Amino acid sequence: MMRSLYSAVSGLQNHQTRMDVIGNNVANVNTTGFKKGRVTFQDILSQTLTGAAKPTDERGGMNPKQVGLGMTIASIDTLMTQGSIQTTGKNTDLAITGEGFFILNQGERTFYTRAGNFLIDRDGYFVNPNGLKVQGWNAITLANGERYINHSAPLEDIRIPLMEKLEARATTVVNFKSNLNFDTPVLGPNATETERIKNTHSTAIDIFDDYGTKRRLILNFRKEGLNQWRMTATLEPQTPEDAVTNLTLNVGGVKVDTNNELIVNFDNKGTLLSITEAAGANPASDTENDLEAILSFTLPNGEQKQVNLHLGVAGSVKDSITQFSAPTTTYAYFQDGYEMGYLESFKIDDSGTITGAYTNGERRILGQVALAAFVNPSGLTKEGESLYSESNNSGMPNVGAPGTVGRGKIYAGALEMSNVDLSETFTDMIVTERGFQANSRVVTTSDDMLREILTLKR
Repeated sequence: MMRSLYSAVSGLQNHQTRMDVIGNNVANVNTTGFKKGRVTFQDILSQTLTGAAKPTDERGGMNPKQVGLGMTIASIDTLMTQGSIQTTGKNTDLAITGEGFFILNQGERTFYTRAGNFLIDRDGYFVNPNGLKVQGWNAITLANGERYINHSAPLEDIRIPLMEKLEARATTVVNFKSNLNFDTPVLGPNATETERIKNTHSTAIDIFDDYGTKRRLILNFRKEGLNQWRMTATLEPQTPEDAVTNLTLNVGGVKVDTNNELIVNFDNKGTLLSITEAAGANPASDTENDLEAILSFTLPNGEQKQVNLHLGVAGSVKDSITQFSAPTTTYAYFQDGYEMGYLESFKIDDSGTITGAYTNGERRILGQVALAAFVNPSGLTKEGESLYSESNNSGMPNVGAPGTVGRGKIYAGALEMSNVDLSETFTDMIVTERGFQANSRVVTTSDDMLREILTLKR
């Protein structure tokens, strides 16, 4: 008789635990990045009254006689299924689609979360609402000015230095790709000034010195003969005080001369063949694959500067000056200098890469958010505040860039919502309530049976 009471009590206790988990799911139905819990049951020990007997010649086999002693909780699982993505429009909100967790640091402790409602603190660090710092890699600047992210480096606190100053950088190279119309007529010595202006084609781009002073670089092209064009350069300052002197164009190296003209030669296929200095005692030529001219000039402070003008690759059409029977296009598509600027905004792409936009028009990679994937994410230990920590059964974190080695992608301006399904949860709530009621009936029925035993003496 007592066995049924204890069995029913175990049912009451464990159904109450299941209701506690369900209540927690309902309470967190709107919690960002929350993963619902699930309780599974299993029967507990059984008391064996008689064991099993094998068949004999006289009779068949007999099954064991066992009385169960109730039930217990088999597991309380955290279901790491994908939650729906809700757009917020806030660029510091991040959502993960797929596997992985954001990595947060607090002193010597490391935590993991799916809640991407981040912000930037006063020092520019990327943090969660409780001040834990988001981990990843900050970009480093190579010797050539290129920004690079070293994924092999240890994780570090991500910093987005809004309104931080970016120093000016002098232009060292200008790249051109344009077409000079093959049908342009060759002007004779008696051509009028109007005809010369009409048949001269120009391309312009702004270049900068070490102080960020901007000057307009203009290259003029005039056809000299079959497959041959004369190129001249000028630098237009914004103010008369910024005017330069000793402007020269050379091939192969800067020379002490006043040459400011080059002859650009094309082959019969319309692609670059060579460039040659137009004047001087020993005019230099360049017939290598990469055809570059050196623009040299003296700044008002007496400093001499050089800029490499990359005209293209000999025999190539891509990213080169060409000569085809098509309208003339004049285009300088790249120069590596810029004036001083301030970081005014940033964006985060699906690989977690953070790109900053500066007031001078420059765009630079600032860093990248890292993700950690686990073999058994359900084995993580809940630490509260939507945080998890590594456990003995979760496996080691596999840290890397989003979108690689099975890790999910990142969506900026969105949050992952709770994966709690209220219709399913309310159904589980009803089933749990009925299970609790049924076990309570076993208790009251067993109590009535005990009462009857106590009244047998009367």
